[in-house]
Amino acid sequence: MEAPRRRGRGKYRFRGAYTKGAFVLVALLLAGLGAFRLAWNALGEPPMARAEAMSVTVLDRQGRLLRAFTTADDHWRLPLDVADTDPRYLQMLLAFEDRRFRRHSGVDLIAVGRAATQLARNRRIVSGASTLTMQVVRLLHGEHERTGLGKVRQMLRAWQLEQRLSKDEILRLYLGLAPFGGNIEGVRAASLAYFGKEPRRLSIGEAALLVALPQSPAMRRPDRYPQAARRARDRVLARALEARVITADEAARARAEPVPTARREFPKLAPHLSETEVAREPRGLIHRLTLDRDVQARFEKLAREHAQSLGDRLSAAILAVDHQSGEVIAHVGSAGYFDTHRLGAIDMTDAIRSPGSTLKPVIYGLAFELGLAHPATLIEDKPTRFGTYAPKNFDEDFRGTVTIREALAQSLNIPAVKVLAAVGPVRLVNRLRRLNLTAALPNKSEASLAIALGGIGMRLTDLATIYATLARGGEAVALTHIRRPPQPGQRRTPARRLLTPVAAWYVGDILKDAPPPASAKSGGIAYKTGTSYGFRDAWAVGYDGRYTIAVWVGRPDATATAGLTGRGAAAPILFDAFARLSERPAPLAAAPSGVLRLAGAGLPPPLRRFRDSAEEVAQGAYLEPAVQIAFPPDRAELESDEDETQPVMLKAEGGVLPLTWLADGKPIGSDPARRELSWQPDGRGFVHISVIDARGRTDRVQIRLR
Repeated sequence: MEAPRRRGRGKYRFRGAYTKGAFVLVALLLAGLGAFRLAWNALGEPPMARAEAMSVTVLDRQGRLLRAFTTADDHWRLPLDVADTDPRYLQMLLAFEDRRFRRHSGVDLIAVGRAATQLARNRRIVSGASTLTMQVVRLLHGEHERTGLGKVRQMLRAWQLEQRLSKDEILRLYLGLAPFGGNIEGVRAASLAYFGKEPRRLSIGEAALLVALPQSPAMRRPDRYPQAARRARDRVLARALEARVITADEAARARAEPVPTARREFPKLAPHLSETEVAREPRGLIHRLTLDRDVQARFEKLAREHAQSLGDRLSAAILAVDHQSGEVIAHVGSAGYFDTHRLGAIDMTDAIRSPGSTLKPVIYGLAFELGLAHPATLIEDKPTRFGTYAPKNFDEDFRGTVTIREALAQSLNIPAVKVLAAVGPVRLVNRLRRLNLTAALPNKSEASLAIALGGIGMRLTDLATIYATLARGGEAVALTHIRRPPQPGQRRTPARRLLTPVAAWYVGDILKDAPPPASAKSGGIAYKTGTSYGFRDAWAVGYDGRYTIAVWVGRPDATATAGLTGRGAAAPILFDAFARLSERPAPLAAAPSGVLRLAGAGLPPPLRRFRDSAEEVAQGAYLEPAVQIAFPPDRAELESDEDETQPVMLKAEGGVLPLTWLADGKPIGSDPARRELSWQPDGRGFVHISVIDARGRTDRVQIRLR
């Protein structure tokens, strides 16, 4: 009877011990969970300051690096997306550093168990258990805790990081923060510094070296310890071969690759524009420009080479524009940003200087638009005085009677001043300012005839805008260097005009036949040169069917250079730039409707010979009242029926019969004995109406047909 009682008491004791153990275990678990919770709460948010303190970068139209700037702590730390990284590098990185990166939650428990077993068995650390996520934690904190407690904190933070970020986001942090020796951090900065290339496409040897360096960046820097870097790279290759990321042949070829022994300079393309854009948006980390990196590099080299051949202190600036969109594809502010002898830090594309003869095409274009002249119109190139102003040709010679085409092609000064006197210098300046161009007059003086020969201040960007507008048939285009994504549905605002399509085409048709500089091929480029007073500035601006290029040569301090001319110094750069831009020029725009392809004898009588004001006064032409358009008044808006436009009655007063009427430069048939006529418009829109009397005097109005 005693035995059963003893069994019962033993069972009771066993159950009591089990219950006590369970309570202890639960208490330990609760305490552990509480401690874990306290430790987890004590972590706070992951420190992202270093991840956000990236280098400011300036990119071209395709996202390629033009310029980078060090961070506030003087590090090169360039952002890099996983999608922009060589896939083979990523495969080798995971094979070498963290094979289960895509599967674990921040801590690789299998690796932890293996490392603990090896430590217990060998009494020393044989392998680590640090994951890429744990490495990112160290990089974010900027410290490496090697104590047991420090490892626990790293694990907790790794779990925390995995809760907040995706795997690719964590990998992106590693790509941007991993150390590579000195002040180089991040895979992109390392690839540029050691290989001079973006990390999109790396050789297998290059990728392996970038995997190896962050483990011991100070002792494996290839620019200081190339042998140590080689040994580390080869160990990565062996691990990649073992993991079947690469083949044996690829590993052998990669081991034969040389290890770089020096750091390369980071790109410094478009330094003037890059600094201007960064100063404009100081909070931006990534600045996207419309420039083309390859074109920019070629044009910077072109400016440097030509400036060195021209003289010791001469500089050059080049601006290239896609005039179909207005986007600047190359911006060269000087012959060398760091060339102090040439004052290379000054951006000469934005300097206000005298443009020489480069405005003559606009002057003649206005005369074409107003019906004062045609390319075949005859004009006198002979000594002429306008009050106290007596212009001379550049070579101080006179050609006598020439056509307007010859006068512009040969850049004769006297005919240009005569035409400007008829057009009106105020009209020219107002037309330029309509395009928001500089048009700076000296000492705030009034517009004068000296503008025809450079008596006005303009920038290279202004001249590029003018000639890009000519290339577009007179339709204005605003230059832009900021790359913006297209916005569907955005309404296009009506563009302002510098000239009518017919007038702009006449100008381009003349300029395309201008003789090219020595050793340059002719044809396909409409261009004009200019030389400012005192040989201080040399200009050349031209366009083909797609691109406009503007060139300036001179000294940034505005001192004279003997013999410096647009044709001798700037034109060769212009033609060389077009040759480096494309194999052949794009065809110029076709002639618009309304172009008169006539010789002098076939022109209407008032357009056969240009009559300047000095000649009219000498011949008593002002004894009769000047011709004026009585109807319609200037800037009138005339309504028409919805289905068709109605005839418009044109009426003039004064002047000497016969009268010649023109609509947008195209003659309108009229009775030479009458001062009025009924004109049938071709359509709706803005129209310039001009009338010319028998003495060549003119009046013009602009109307809108609605």
